Amino acid sequence: MTQKLDTSVRAIGEWLQRSVKSLGNHSDRLNAINVFPVADGDTGSNLYLTARAGQDAVSKLESDDIGAFLEVAARAAMESARGNSGTLLAVFLSGLAEPWLGHDRLNASILAKGLERAKVRSWSALSEPVEGTMLSVISAAALAAGSTLAHLKTDAESRAALDSVLSQVSQAARMAVHGTENELPSLESAGVVDAGAVGMLVILDELCAAVRGTETDFEYYEGFHGYHIQDPHVHLIQNDAQGVEVMCTITLDALGAATLRGQLDRVGDSVIMSPVNSTSEEFYRWRVHVHVAQAEAALDLIRQQGEPVNVSVTDLCTHDG
Repeated sequence: MTQKLDTSVRAIGEWLQRSVKSLGNHSDRLNAINVFPVADGDTGSNLYLTARAGQDAVSKLESDDIGAFLEVAARAAMESARGNSGTLLAVFLSGLAEPWLGHDRLNASILAKGLERAKVRSWSALSEPVEGTMLSVISAAALAAGSTLAHLKTDAESRAALDSVLSQVSQAARMAVHGTENELPSLESAGVVDAGAVGMLVILDELCAAVRGTETDFEYYEGFHGYHIQDPHVHLIQNDAQGVEVMCTITLDALGAATLRGQLDRVGDSVIMSPVNSTSEEFYRWRVHVHVAQAEAALDLIRQQGEPVNVSVTDLCTHDG
């Protein structure tokens, strides 16, 4: 198997394409078990639409640099990110791309560095990061990659080393998904695993399969609580969401971003802020996400710091997915 690994940009493009297809196929089930942070039944849809925006951006891009290629996808995903899950997916892709810049091939060392950076970026993007979510899967993947790399008895740049790391990442991510049900009271009460965590597992499983050139085995997903296709839409029972979700992009310096984050923390929750790209030495475009009772409570604070673009306001009532 290790002799068939594809570590080029072509495999990264294949990974993104396969992730979009699989997230689309799984979106109804993911929506059905979407309980945390609000039971609004759109996690699967948000992940799919965000991933598709990233994949569309590179569908015709020619590059030999796996990091630069993924960075373009990550930036497009960030600009079009939907919801908590989509925003964290975009942050994950952006962090993953950073250590890959300047490389034309993926190896175990680069993958481990990328996953570690993605973990740091994802956890720091949230004002109040919570275990039992996508973050748990990202952390488990990063820890498994780093630990496996540290104990390898083969060359870290070999195909065998990469294959070993991929195997451990997949296994650790799978176990992390199973664990989410016991980490959050809302999930335990509903008897389901976290929807975002399963979505992240789909993405990691597709990465492993794309590099290996194999089909992705989704049969074991049937063992996740609440994930049987005949199970009811749990979010319809659990939903008691109030307020709206506000998202936008805004250009700020570090002080402005820190100030805005603090202000949004005081008026809302589920605050996510992550840089999209730099516009100068001091300023970055930031993607902003927050849940608030009234949209203007957040938009007024945002406009005090700058002029937001790509603004969206979504009612946190139950979605049809």
